[in-house]
Amino acid sequence: MTTNSDERLHARTLGDAGPRVVFVHGLFGQGKNWTTIARGLSADHRVTLLDLPNHGHSPWTDRVDYVDMTEMVAAELESFGEPVTLVGHSMGGKVALQLALRHPELLRALVVVDIAPTEYPVSGGRTDDEDEEASPFGAYIAAMRALDLDSLTSREDADAALRSAVPSRMVRSFLLQSLVREGLGEGGGWRWRLNLELLERDLGELRGFPEPPPGAQYDGPVLWIAGANSHYVLPEDRERMDELCPNTRLVRVKNAGHWVHSEQPAVFLETVKRFLATVEQRDDRESVGS
Repeated sequence: MTTNSDERLHARTLGDAGPRVVFVHGLFGQGKNWTTIARGLSADHRVTLLDLPNHGHSPWTDRVDYVDMTEMVAAELESFGEPVTLVGHSMGGKVALQLALRHPELLRALVVVDIAPTEYPVSGGRTDDEDEEASPFGAYIAAMRALDLDSLTSREDADAALRSAVPSRMVRSFLLQSLVREGLGEGGGWRWRLNLELLERDLGELRGFPEPPPGAQYDGPVLWIAGANSHYVLPEDRERMDELCPNTRLVRVKNAGHWVHSEQPAVFLETVKRFLATVEQRDDRESVGS
């Protein structure tokens, strides 16, 4: 199914006033993955959670492409009529980076979570020590597609069926958030809110990072958050990140892997709050000066 140009990404907003903060999730995720963090910000921010294409409640497309996703997110940001702080994790972090480089006028600041502007190996890992952190996304998709949805009786059964391919309980719980039952009662059928066939076919595209426009650079404030136990952000990534985003501050969160915001939510929230306060104070000073 091809998305039409008038189809919009699914969005949910928490908070009634304050600066706008927009979150985009990673592969297999959806906007609601950010709910805990959004609630922590919503007292003095308007926090919008987006579902990327082929995920959650957003439309399915006929290909996976970072530039396409970037343009769909840009259309949402344009509708707000004001620059936003954009937060993206993993795949969503690459989308956020691409957007900052292609549409910098739409952003007041950028937060990139546990991803780098580089191409990743097939396994997902980038060290010789291959563990669960080297997320075998292809194996995850195969396990989800192999699940017999017609005979499935409960979410617990689905969890058990995924256990061998997805040993981490946290990751299984994350994946199963996209498994939904349609209809009421025990007779309702199960389905994935993920375009698994397409994601499997185009998984190679998600490992990459499209070359930005010549000379593109985002000069606004950037917070780069990485899990201290993650292999997704390595020391050699710093040079390329500084080329693209020269005003970047890197923070490594202790006792966290790739899913930083799920593994250390309190630390993650406080780190983002401090960054937002700095950005907003700077903007206030600049508006007074003008």
